[in-house]
Amino acid sequence: MWTGYRILIFSSLLTEIWMEKQYVSQRQVDPGADFTRNHTVLEGTRFKRAIFKGQYCRSFGCCEDRDDDCVTQFYEANALCYCDKFCERDTSDCCPDYKSFCHEEKEWPPHTKPWYPEGCLRDGQHYEEGSVIKENCNSCTCSGQQWKCSQHVCLIEPELIEHVNHGDYGWTAQNYSQFWGMTLEEGFKYRLGTFPPSPKLLSMNEVTAPLPAITDLPEFFVASYKWPGWTHGPLDQKNCAASWAFSTASVAADRIAIQSKGRYTANLSPQNLISCCPKNRHGCNSGSIDRAWWYLRKRGLVSHACYPLFKDQNATNNACAMASRSDGRGKRHATKPCPNNIEKSNRIYQCSPPYRVSSNETEIMKEIIHNGPVQAIMQVHEDFFHYKSGIYRHVTSTNEESEKYRKFRTHAVKLTGWGTLRGAQGRKEKFWIAANSWGKSWGENGYFRILRGVNESDIEKLIIAAWGQLTSSDEP
Repeated sequence: MWTGYRILIFSSLLTEIWMEKQYVSQRQVDPGADFTRNHTVLEGTRFKRAIFKGQYCRSFGCCEDRDDDCVTQFYEANALCYCDKFCERDTSDCCPDYKSFCHEEKEWPPHTKPWYPEGCLRDGQHYEEGSVIKENCNSCTCSGQQWKCSQHVCLIEPELIEHVNHGDYGWTAQNYSQFWGMTLEEGFKYRLGTFPPSPKLLSMNEVTAPLPAITDLPEFFVASYKWPGWTHGPLDQKNCAASWAFSTASVAADRIAIQSKGRYTANLSPQNLISCCPKNRHGCNSGSIDRAWWYLRKRGLVSHACYPLFKDQNATNNACAMASRSDGRGKRHATKPCPNNIEKSNRIYQCSPPYRVSSNETEIMKEIIHNGPVQAIMQVHEDFFHYKSGIYRHVTSTNEESEKYRKFRTHAVKLTGWGTLRGAQGRKEKFWIAANSWGKSWGENGYFRILRGVNESDIEKLIIAAWGQLTSSDEP
């Protein structure tokens, strides 16, 4: 009986050893395997003797110091083992061949950090040290293998565009290529160009002369529909900060055409104002509308065809190319030919002193429908540059550094009509139709709509108009 029991134990031991060899022979060492530190020894599986020395450290390499990423699989024990100097102590979680390989052979160098070339990476592309790239309005310089970028607030902010277009504000925003790369300060500096109203302007009395009564003003009105061919579309001031000149010349041209009943329909030259207004030498660096109207009354302007916009507004030779003299009967005549030698007519157009229209919504509507478009000075916030379509209302920026965005500058535009449509949240909203001076690719073919009757962005605060100065020979 005892002999049979001993044979049974011996047979069981042989079976166990055979199974261990079978298990080991089916496992292949994978030196590239990535094991987590949390993979610990399975319960009850550590063996007292290693029946297979393996190629642990020999395949994986030796780490100089304790490194939780420098581990490989110890298959006999279903565990992880270390191949680093942490194994200088007597511990069971070191690879069996650590001492024989790392101390006696030492054939492989310790693991080092991967080598990267000097410079910086950006979107998968390598840049040399000192390289400078532009990201919207900010410049980034590669220095010490890191990008160091300026922190300007940009004129075009994709986050603001998304905020407007995903909200129900009644208008849509767009990224304009002509504004991309400019800072917000540059947008204010170069794309507007009207000084805040002077105390003299703000103290002007509002016109009280009675206009023909209109008991029922139309719900929708556009000046170009009533006077086709007599009103003028938007020009593009580009980076010339002279909305003071563009809006004044355009309103004056419309008014002269309407008053002359279509006899004089030329668009007037903002460049003539920019280059020649002697009391407004700021030119493309902003100006005041009261000085512009003074020049129209005292000196007069030629047509836009006669004196077109300069291609390079910053050129030093953009001096005044026109002069005029009085004939003694209240009419002025040009003393030089047109700067554009293709245009032969250098006729001088003048206006009466400007007058202020009441800020009352109905009074503004009556003035436009009877006498033509008017000039308005408004506040421009950062979101206005993104306007594409709809009824504009100022939307506050979502930027965390919102203080940087709480800025506005004054801008002069031309009001040409009004209307009523469904706007934000499906409500019926009243609006003005206004012509800007940023070209026809901006907004609604160069125009924009803005809330009416609530003085949105101060659009109704200061309304200016004038009469064309026509002599008896000019009357149709």
